[in-house]
Amino acid sequence: MEKALLMSEQRYRRIFEDSMDGLILWNDKYHIIDINCSAMRIFGLSKDKLVGQSVLDLFTHLNEKRQEILNHIKQVTNNGKECSSMVIEGIDGGVRHFDYSTKRGIIDGMNLTVIIDVTEKAELQEQLRKSDRLNVIGELAAGIAHEIRNPMTALKGFIQLLEPTIKAEHAMYYDVITSELARIDSIINEFLILAKPQEIRFQENDIRQIMREIVDLLSAQAVLYNVQFHTLYEEQLPYVYCEPNQLKKVFINIIKNAIEVMPNGGKITIAINSIKDQLIQISIRDQGTGIPKDKIKKLGEPFYTTKEKGTGLGLMVSYRIIEEHNGSIEVESEEGIGTLFRIKLPLNHLVNS
Repeated sequence: MEKALLMSEQRYRRIFEDSMDGLILWNDKYHIIDINCSAMRIFGLSKDKLVGQSVLDLFTHLNEKRQEILNHIKQVTNNGKECSSMVIEGIDGGVRHFDYSTKRGIIDGMNLTVIIDVTEKAELQEQLRKSDRLNVIGELAAGIAHEIRNPMTALKGFIQLLEPTIKAEHAMYYDVITSELARIDSIINEFLILAKPQEIRFQENDIRQIMREIVDLLSAQAVLYNVQFHTLYEEQLPYVYCEPNQLKKVFINIIKNAIEVMPNGGKITIAINSIKDQLIQISIRDQGTGIPKDKIKKLGEPFYTTKEKGTGLGLMVSYRIIEEHNGSIEVESEEGIGTLFRIKLPLNHLVNS
């Protein structure tokens, strides 16, 4: 009998220790009695530092979470069990999602809390929500672009017919009308990019030459804002298999945004270099006002913009283009210091079908 009891205890100890979920055993005085390896990994502490501590102190560095835990324990006391979830932002800015449930009196005077890291699941659900929004935006964009383009064509045609009759003193009005019509037309084009896939013809290109052309194109606007370009291009870079016109659109969007966030002037540093894993990295750094950390993750979402008159479509289209190139965009920003965009493109990749 003693041997059977010992084997049974070892079996349950093995199950407790090797569980993929975090397990915490604590008493009615809230003291941690035991904790398994998965829970230690979640909290980043050893068993010696956790056993004997209060479950209320597991998040001492996050005061706002203490109240959540207190509410959870209160519900456990009232109902005998409770399920909750928690979102925790780490020091590195990363966000982790946890589901946790507690059963009271699992054995005499002992309570069991199970913690599950559901970060990957939450990120997947967020990607699915974004995908659904993109599909809706695409359908709306197709309809809106179609309805606007027809009267726009008529307006542009009649404006061109009226051009010879415009008097000199009214020339400024004509210029304003044509420039605004051109702006509306560019917005319609961005809607159409969202609405349907564009035919993309990939070919080998010198990424440095593409960037040189964009810098030359935007130099006049930079002068108006008292902005200087500082370029650092690595020599002997291999060619990138890409669609140059699409990449130009990305670079124009990001650099124009950089210029516009520096109304008092400053410097934009553009660097191109090769990095590990057969990647080319394009870095664009400005000295603007910066973007709050909680808003960085929203960049690229439909109609989200930090500019007063922006539509948010430019960055959204840019993210989609880089995704079609099997690349990635990373953003770092510090308020009052500036923002850094890192675009990574693979040298050897399969084009998305």
